Amino acid sequence: MNTATPMTTDAILTLTQWMSPGFPVGAFAYSHGLETAIAHGEIKDISSLEDWLRDLIACGSGQADVVILSAAYHATETQIAGIDTTARAFAATGGRLLETDQQGGAFARTVDDVWGTDLGALTYPVAVGRAASAKGFALDLATHLYLQAFAANLISAAVRLVPLGQTEGQALLASLTPLIHETVEQATQTPLSRLSASCLAADIASMQHETLYSKVFRT
Repeated sequence: MNTATPMTTDAILTLTQWMSPGFPVGAFAYSHGLETAIAHGEIKDISSLEDWLRDLIACGSGQADVVILSAAYHATETQIAGIDTTARAFAATGGRLLETDQQGGAFARTVDDVWGTDLGALTYPVAVGRAASAKGFALDLATHLYLQAFAANLISAAVRLVPLGQTEGQALLASLTPLIHETVEQATQTPLSRLSASCLAADIASMQHETLYSKVFRT
């Protein structure tokens, strides 16, 4: 089990860099099924987007990713492959699997090249958890920034597609802060054996995205 170093400026700056929209994981290319929900009129304004995101963070893939990330953070070397297999099996659709596989692979390659780790090909939350553990960064900070980046990317997609104003999007992200705190607190204490999600509408939207007639995003 990793013993994290105290929260330092270096840790904060590095984790912020990893979760930045500019970090080359290609997050901007994925909507996590949001594009389908917008195309079908299920998300049409800031209020309906907020409802969708709150459910996704607290009960869907947002909190599930934090459970997986936490398990990877605490895992031994021999346990990582099993956790990654679980993460892949838990992806509800082909699009979700593509998303976590491609982003995880890109993240791992960049971190390995720049920070000298040896992560290998892993799904996104597993790669982030493993990298944070390898560098001795605090799990609490890593999970908060990961979940905020998850929400920020979906808000950015909605700003382009609905469309919404940039200020509206930033106000929504700020309003999600208490929920992110609550979700991280709960999910980091949840063992991988209790991994679950209950956002079926988001799963169906992800499935339907594969046959969406006109699309901007890969998922």
